Amino acid sequence: MMGPAHSLSGAAAWLGVGAAMAAAGHPMPWPVLLVGALVCAGAALAPDLDHKAATISRAFGPLSRWLCEIVDKLSYAVYKATKKQGDPRRSGGHRTLTHTWLWAVLIGAGTAVLAITGGRWAVLAILFVHMVLAIEGLLWRATRGSSSDVLVWLLAATSSWILAGVLDEPGNGSDWLFTAPGQEYLWLGLPVVLGALVHDIGDALTVSGCPILWPIPVGRKRWYPVGPPKAMRFRAGSWIELRVLMPAFMLLGGVGCAAALNVI
Repeated sequence: MMGPAHSLSGAAAWLGVGAAMAAAGHPMPWPVLLVGALVCAGAALAPDLDHKAATISRAFGPLSRWLCEIVDKLSYAVYKATKKQGDPRRSGGHRTLTHTWLWAVLIGAGTAVLAITGGRWAVLAILFVHMVLAIEGLLWRATRGSSSDVLVWLLAATSSWILAGVLDEPGNGSDWLFTAPGQEYLWLGLPVVLGALVHDIGDALTVSGCPILWPIPVGRKRWYPVGPPKAMRFRAGSWIELRVLMPAFMLLGGVGCAAALNVI
């Protein structure tokens, strides 16, 4: 799928989690709902760091382009080292390592550890990165061009600072779900994991499928492209994605938000 659909699906997924928590009698504080939705929307773009044409590869200028090249080469090396006889030959690492459940768990765990060990500046960095990605994804065409990058970064930095300050207020959610001393912001790993998994599921719906299950082998393949029957798949950027899935994500996100806030 394209960037906007990925980001919308990530935000909708977190808002759905918020609705489920409210239904279970453990509603999220509204700052957790908001920040989690934005982080999840940004994290839903992150697996495409293995693709030089993806939104994330240009979101941070030369730094993200350089990182994209490294991740692409690393992913390709892992693919070649672990593929089985039934896996096809490839010329790059796109939709391999970063599109797996294992990567999602590791990147989420790394985010959680960084959040609780790195202090306030680490939390601000996590929020900043994901705010930039969320803005780039949700406001896709409006953020095109190098002149827009600085504005996106300033908006993301300002939003991160304000939202971190709101979360730090008593009862606003810095210690949501994990309440022991020193575990503030440990929950930030959850929207990161969810965003990556939602991205993988979205890509699984497209023509190429997605090797979510790696390193678990399926038949003669270790990089089995999980997906529905081919007749039910679509091409990225097709009318199904733009006119069916994206409106559906917006509707589901709105319903989830209303339910999470006990409006409905």
